[in-house]
Amino acid sequence: MKRRTKRQQAIIKRRIFLCSVLAVIIAIGACLYIGCNGIKKSASTKESSTVSEPKTTPLPVKKGETVTATVINTGDIILHDRIFKDAPQISEGVFDFSDFFKVAGSRFKEADYAVANLEVTLGGPREGKPYSGYSGYPAFNSPDCLLDYIKDAGFDLLLTANNHSYDTGLAGLKRTVQKVKEYGFEFIGTKETESDHTYVVKDINGIKIGMVCYTYETKSAADGRKTLNGSVLASEAQNLVNSFDYNEIDAFYTDAQNVIDGMKNDGADAVVFYMHWGEEYQRSPNTWQKTIAQKLCNMGVDVIVGGHPHVLQPVELLHAEGSNKTTVCAYSLGNAISNQRRELLKTYCPSGHSEDGAIFSYTFTKTPDGVTTLTAVDFVPTWLDKYTVNGKYRYTMYPLDDATAADSYGLGSATVAKLKESYERSKAIVAKGLTECQQELGCEIRFKD
Repeated sequence: MKRRTKRQQAIIKRRIFLCSVLAVIIAIGACLYIGCNGIKKSASTKESSTVSEPKTTPLPVKKGETVTATVINTGDIILHDRIFKDAPQISEGVFDFSDFFKVAGSRFKEADYAVANLEVTLGGPREGKPYSGYSGYPAFNSPDCLLDYIKDAGFDLLLTANNHSYDTGLAGLKRTVQKVKEYGFEFIGTKETESDHTYVVKDINGIKIGMVCYTYETKSAADGRKTLNGSVLASEAQNLVNSFDYNEIDAFYTDAQNVIDGMKNDGADAVVFYMHWGEEYQRSPNTWQKTIAQKLCNMGVDVIVGGHPHVLQPVELLHAEGSNKTTVCAYSLGNAISNQRRELLKTYCPSGHSEDGAIFSYTFTKTPDGVTTLTAVDFVPTWLDKYTVNGKYRYTMYPLDDATAADSYGLGSATVAKLKESYERSKAIVAKGLTECQQELGCEIRFKD
C-alpha cells in the first residue's frame, strides 16, 4: 500500500472535521425544527374556533401502565333572545359572547375532555328580519358565532338531542349538525344524514369511553311519527334524532341495549348515557327518570348525566339488580347559560334555582390487566351572574369550589351574597348522594352531608 503524504493526510483530516461539523449542524437544526413546530402546534391548537384537531390525542399505553381519563360536563346552554339582543354586535348577526366563560373556561380547556348540552338550533340568519332572524323561546334559532365562544372555552363534544332540536324544522335540525361539524366539535344526539354516527367511542388517554345522547319525545303523532315539543317530525327526520317515548319505553330499552352492544363491539371500556328527560324546574327526579336510570344501570351503563329540568337535581349511586355493578347518575346539571332568572320565573321557579348549574366530572382508571373502573366523581356548583355594562345585560358563569370561593372574584357585596346563596342551594341538593358516590369510589369528598 502506498504511504500517504503529509499533505494528503492533512486534507483527509480536514474533510473528516468538516463532515463532523456539518453532521452536528444538521442534528441541531432537526431538533430546533421539531421543537419549534411542536411549540407552534401546541400554541395554535386553541387559537381558531374552526380547528378540528382534537384536544386529547390518544396516548400510547405502555405495557404495565395504569392510565386515567377525566371527562368534565356542564349544563344546558340556552340562548334566550335577551342574551343576544343585549350582547355587543360585532357585525350583522355576529355577537360577542366572550363574557360567558371568561372565568370558567380554563377548567374546560385543561380537562381531558369537555362536554356541554347545546339546547338550541343553528337554523341560519334570515335576511330582512330583526337581529337577522335569530330567536329565543319558544323556537330557538341561535347565531353560528355562539360556537366560537363554546369552542374557545375548551369544549370538545356537544349534546344536540333535546326537546328544542326541531325548533327550526328539518332544515334547522340538519344545519345545526353541519355547523357543529364545521367548527370541529364531536357531537351525539342528532344527525345531518342517517349515515352519521348514533354514538361515539372516544379514546381518551388510552381508555375508550362510549357516549350516547337521547331526548324524550312528546306524544307521538296519529301516524306514529316522532314529535318534539309538539312539532311532528318530517318523515326524513325520523331517524335523525336519538329519542324515546315514555309510553313506548320498552322500545327504548331495546334500542339502548343495541347501542351498548355496539359500543362494546367497537372496543368501549366504559359506557356513558346523556339523557334529556324529567320535568322543568323540579329539583327531584320523577318516577320515569329513576326507573330509566335503574334499567340503564342493570344494563351495565357506568355513568348517566341528565339535563332539561333547568335546575340541579341530586347525584345518586345506583346498584344493579342481581349484580354488584354500580352506576353514578347526575339527574340534572341545571343551566350553564340562560336567561331563566327568578324575577322572570315568578310562577315556575322564584327560588333562584334556575340560575344554578354545575361542572360535573367523572374519572375512569384502566389498570395494566385491562380492567376499567369508575374511580372518581367531582361536582363544582356554578352560578350564572346577570349584570349590566353600559345599560346592557351580560352573563358570566362562576364556579364555586367551596363556600369561600365567592370572596375570591372581586365582586360587589350583593353579588357575593348571591353566589353564596347559590352554593348553599346546590349543596343542599347534591351533598347526600354525592358523598355516597365518593365514599363508594374512595375519592375525595368535596361536600359533606
